[in-house]
Amino acid sequence: MNNFVTSLTDMRRSIFFILFIISSNLFSQKNSDVELANEYYSQGDYDKAMVLFDNLAKDFSNIPLIHNNYFFLLLEQGDFKKSEKYIKRLMKRFPSNLYYQLDLGLVKRVAEGDESADEYFSSVIARVSQDIYKTRITADYFVNKQLPNYAVRTFQSGRKVINNPNAYSLEMANIYRILNNKDLMVEEYLKYVSQNPSNLNYVKNTLQNLLAKTEELESLENLLYNKIQEEPNSEIYGELLIWVNLQQKNFYGAFMQARAIDRRLGSEGTRSINIGLIALDNNDYNTSIKIFSYVIRQYPDSYNYLLSKMYLIRSYEKRVRNTYPIDEREIRNLINDYNIFINELGITRNTLEALRNKALLHAFYLDEKDSAKLILQKIINTPRADADIKARSKIDLGDIYLLTEEPWESTLLYSQVEKSHKDDELGYEAKLRNAKLSYYKGDFQLSQEHLDILKEATTREIANDAMALSILIKDNIALDSTEAAMRNYAKVELLLYQNKFDQALMEIRSMKEAYDGHSLTDELLWLESDILKKQGSFENAVGLLQQIVDEYDYDILSDDAYFMIGEIYERHLNENEKAMEIYRDLLTRYPGSVYVAESRKRFRQLRGDYDEKAQLVN
Repeated sequence: MNNFVTSLTDMRRSIFFILFIISSNLFSQKNSDVELANEYYSQGDYDKAMVLFDNLAKDFSNIPLIHNNYFFLLLEQGDFKKSEKYIKRLMKRFPSNLYYQLDLGLVKRVAEGDESADEYFSSVIARVSQDIYKTRITADYFVNKQLPNYAVRTFQSGRKVINNPNAYSLEMANIYRILNNKDLMVEEYLKYVSQNPSNLNYVKNTLQNLLAKTEELESLENLLYNKIQEEPNSEIYGELLIWVNLQQKNFYGAFMQARAIDRRLGSEGTRSINIGLIALDNNDYNTSIKIFSYVIRQYPDSYNYLLSKMYLIRSYEKRVRNTYPIDEREIRNLINDYNIFINELGITRNTLEALRNKALLHAFYLDEKDSAKLILQKIINTPRADADIKARSKIDLGDIYLLTEEPWESTLLYSQVEKSHKDDELGYEAKLRNAKLSYYKGDFQLSQEHLDILKEATTREIANDAMALSILIKDNIALDSTEAAMRNYAKVELLLYQNKFDQALMEIRSMKEAYDGHSLTDELLWLESDILKKQGSFENAVGLLQQIVDEYDYDILSDDAYFMIGEIYERHLNENEKAMEIYRDLLTRYPGSVYVAESRKRFRQLRGDYDEKAQLVN
C-alpha cells in the first residue's frame, strides 16, 4: 500500500514538473515574441511587427505589453476598421478602462474627422467631470497625445461641475505653457498661489524662468495692479508685485508695494528696508534715500529706525561719491553724520561699520590717511568686533597703504585675510586685492596665478572681476612681447586708484600718442573719459565715449560707453530728452547688453511711467 502511495506521489510530481516546464516554455516563447514585435516596431520594420502583434493581441494578457505600439501602428497604416474593432474589443473586456475609451476617440479623429471626434471626446469629458481623479487622467491623456486644447476643456468642464473656478490651476498653467499662451498661464499661476500661499517662491522661480521678455513682465505687472485693485489686502499679489518690480529694477515701485504690506502687517518697515538695500546695491541712491528716510520718519521707536539711519548715511555717501566733481564739504557733512550716529549709539556692531565707512572717507576723499589708519586699527583691536569686520578693516588698511605707496604693508594685510578667511568671500576678496597689487607692479604672471583661482570663486562679482582683469592682461600682452604698453597701462590704473588724476591724464595722453592703434586704445579712451567726468568736464567726457562707440563698436566697451553717455546726459547735464533717446536706442543697438534692463527702467522713469503706477497703491 505504501509503495502504491509513494508511486502515486512521484507520478503527480512528475506531471507537475512537466506542466511547469511546458508553462515556462510557453511563457518564455510569448515573452520572446513580445520583445521581438516591439523590436521590429522600434526599427521601423512594421510589416513583421504587425504579424506578431496581430497574433499576440488575441491573448488579453499581452495587451499591456503591446498596446501603445500596436495601436499606433494600426492608425499609422490607416486600417481604421481593424483599429476600431480592436479598441471596442478591449472596451468590452475592460469596460472601466478610461484609456481605451479615449483611444476610440483617436480612431474617430483619423477615420471620421475632427467633428466626429469632438462630439465623442465631449461626451467622455462630460462623463468624467464629476470625478477629480478621472478628470486628471483624461486631461493627461490629451496632453500626452498632443491635444492640449482638449485638456483645457476637460479641466474647464471639471471646474464648472464642481463649482470651483480655481480647481486644477497648476495643471492648467502647465498646459497654457505648452500652448505658449503666457497671459493665461500667468492667470493660472496666480490662481494657484492664491490658494497655496506657501508655494509663492515656487511660482516666482517658475515665472522667472518663463517670462524672459520685458513685455511679458510688464503684462504681469499690469495684471497684478488690476488684482490689487480688486483685492487691496492681498499679501500674495503684493509680494508678487514687489518681485516683478525688482525683476525690472523698478525699486521705487517695489517700495510702494512693500510699504503698503508693512502697514498692513505691522512689520515696522522691514520689507521697505530690504527694498532700500537692493536699490542701494544697484546704485539707485535717490530711491534708497527716499526709502530709508521714510522708515526713519514713520517708525522712530523701532529697531529699524537705527538701521535706517545708518543706511541713509551710506546712501548719501554713495551718491556724493558718484556726483562729480566731488564736493569736499559734502564729504565733511557725511563724516559729521557718522560722528553723530556713533555718539548716539556708542560702539556696537553697527557703529563699527559706520567707523569703517568714515575711515574710507578720510583716506580717499580728504587725503587724511593717518586719521583713517588710526580708525581702522581701532576696529581691528576692538575685542568685541567680530572676525568679518576685523578682516574688512584689514583689507581697507591694506588699500590705504597702497595709497601711501607702501605695497609690502598692503600685501601683508591682504595675505592675513586670505589665511584667516580661506575659501570664503572675504578671503577671495583679499586674494583679488593681491592679484591687482601684482598687476599694478607689472608682475602679470603672478597676477594671473591669483586670477586663475579667483575665476572659480563662488561669489559672482569677484569671479567676474577676476575674469575681466585676466582677459585684459592676456589680450594686451599676447602681441607685445615687451609688455611695455601693458605695464604703462597698469601704472595709470594705480595712479587713478591713488586719486592722482592730473598725473594719470598726462600718462594716458602720452600712451595714446606712443601706442597709436594699440589694442589698449579704447581702454585708454575709457579711462580718460572717466577722469574728465570726475573733474566735471562732462561734454569732453561724452566726446571720448562717443569715439569708443563710433570707432570700437565691435569691442567690449562699446555698450558701456553708450550707456555712460546716457547717464551723463541724465545725471550731470540734466538733458533728460537726450538721455531718453540714448537709453531707447541702446535697447535696439545692443539687445544683448547687460545694460538693457537698466536702460529700459531709466527710460520709463524719465517718461513718468512709475509715478503713474505708484498712485495705484497709495
